[in-house]
Amino acid sequence: MAPPMAGSVLDLAPVVPVVVVEDAADAVPLARALLAGGLPAIEVTLRTPAALDAIRAIAAGVPEAVVGAGTVITPEQVSASVAAGARFLVSPGWTDVLLEAMRASGVPFLPGVSTASEVVALLERGVREMKFFPARAAGGTAFVKSLAGPLPQARFCPTGGIGPADAPEYLSLPNVGCVGGTWMLPPDAVAARDWARIEQLAREAAGLRDAGARCR
Repeated sequence: MAPPMAGSVLDLAPVVPVVVVEDAADAVPLARALLAGGLPAIEVTLRTPAALDAIRAIAAGVPEAVVGAGTVITPEQVSASVAAGARFLVSPGWTDVLLEAMRASGVPFLPGVSTASEVVALLERGVREMKFFPARAAGGTAFVKSLAGPLPQARFCPTGGIGPADAPEYLSLPNVGCVGGTWMLPPDAVAARDWARIEQLAREAAGLRDAGARCR
């Protein structure tokens, strides 16, 4: 069982790296590089056979990091992720069955939304923190900004197609706590195990909240 996490996932860092791990042996050095760069929250997506082993390795080997599981779409994945040590859960969308499983898991979760109706439905169910996905394809910053007026209770982690150029604009919005992205994990750097480069890119990403403040 994962240890409890104080506070909100949305407030841990301006950027949550979305990590696809092909080799579980890379998980610990990768997490250490991201953490050293100032990104403590790490979302490991359940898109590869190595994902749960990667979560397990990070939870045990880098306890200062806050490792979570992404692309969670079934109650079984909820249980397996928390058992592996995930301290938060992220889904690309939601159903009542999945929402019930995530709520029962005891760890924070960010169900995915892409429409105002989905946001309202989650607010009715007592959920105020959500993933906005796929952010760019679903309307980008203009859409998220438009939700702040009628639905100020909702806070978002936009993910999907976001890079260092537009992340500050998202982070300048009052209803955005953080963004998710992969740009600090270029495939060639991961393949080469160039952890120093990843640490530097993570450090640059960690400074984007200040850039977002300047956009306001």
